[in-house]
Amino acid sequence: MVVGLIVACEAGFWVLLAAGLAVRYLLRMRRTGVALLLCEPLLEVVLFAVAAIDLKNGAKPSWEHGLAALYIGFTVAYGHSTLRWLDGHAAHRLAGGPRPPGPPRHGLARARHEGRLWLRTLLGTAVACALLQVAIWYVGAPASLRDAQYAALRILVIHGLIALSYLPLPKKAPAAAARSGERRTLTERLSGSGRSDE
Repeated sequence: MVVGLIVACEAGFWVLLAAGLAVRYLLRMRRTGVALLLCEPLLEVVLFAVAAIDLKNGAKPSWEHGLAALYIGFTVAYGHSTLRWLDGHAAHRLAGGPRPPGPPRHGLARARHEGRLWLRTLLGTAVACALLQVAIWYVGAPASLRDAQYAALRILVIHGLIALSYLPLPKKAPAAAARSGERRTLTERLSGSGRSDE
């Protein structure tokens, strides 16, 4: 039952997202589109409530309840940034807005970007582990819920190691791209100085 609800919530997330963006940009109904997008958190509230009621009614805690907590944690941490990213692309494709900037690809800027992503994973892990801990206090300490906590912590550690790998030796821009960037900067300086002389 819980797994089916997780699948339904995930499907509902994308349906509400597509509907909200379509209403906002294709039908030019911005407030209605925003209202649809703001319904997204209700899916997590429903999932949390159903999982809690399931446990209260005597259901044996299982990996399904652990998965529900992990899903809620992920959505809390990454849901807003996912919505913002997709909204930027929808504005570009459907409303003639500017192309949203991509993440930095090289150097310390990329390392900082990876660090910010890891902080989101830390938030998601904290939310998931807190929900699981409340469930453990409520129904005892079944192994399935502890395993879900350990899984969340393993994901956090692995992601942290990946993020840290960008710090000691940040990836440098390819030489050709760096040279073209230098040429572009020199051209901009020359054109700027030419305008100031006028």
